Amino acid sequence: MRLLRSIFSKIGIILMVLIKFVCFMAVMLGGAYVLAPMGTINSKDIDMGMYRSSPNDTMMMLLNSEYFSGYLFAVTIALAIFVVFLLWQLHEVAVHKAHEKKSAHIQLVFALSLCGLFLHKAWWVLAIIIAFANWAHIGASISKVISDGRQKVSSSLRTTETPEA
Repeated sequence: MRLLRSIFSKIGIILMVLIKFVCFMAVMLGGAYVLAPMGTINSKDIDMGMYRSSPNDTMMMLLNSEYFSGYLFAVTIALAIFVVFLLWQLHEVAVHKAHEKKSAHIQLVFALSLCGLFLHKAWWVLAIIIAFANWAHIGASISKVISDGRQKVSSSLRTTETPEA
């Protein structure tokens, strides 16, 4: 039963990838059709015989196609949007980590991330440090340092208060 469920799970994943690919290609080809009028090729009448290594006729037909130019334009736009999305995800990594840890500093991390985006990257680095820090451990360490210091002060006061014989 588990094996059958595992096989269906893998088949479902493969089908989802194929469906996403087909949808992506449909959007890209639709973009090529819409953007083709903007890709007018002005050098179609150049004599390729004057070059030593000119591409074959099939390749030149593809390169001189406005639809191919529109497809390249659509792919370039999609790639630029994807890169901007990835950069935004990288920029928001501190906020996502703070949400994941259910930190009390979520609003501070978000504000510092925005300051890092618009003002200076040092604010973004500070947001990363705040989001990824283990505040429970830091608080326990500071409490230990304070209690150790108080114990040393109280023990040194006791030794100075005791009369020496």
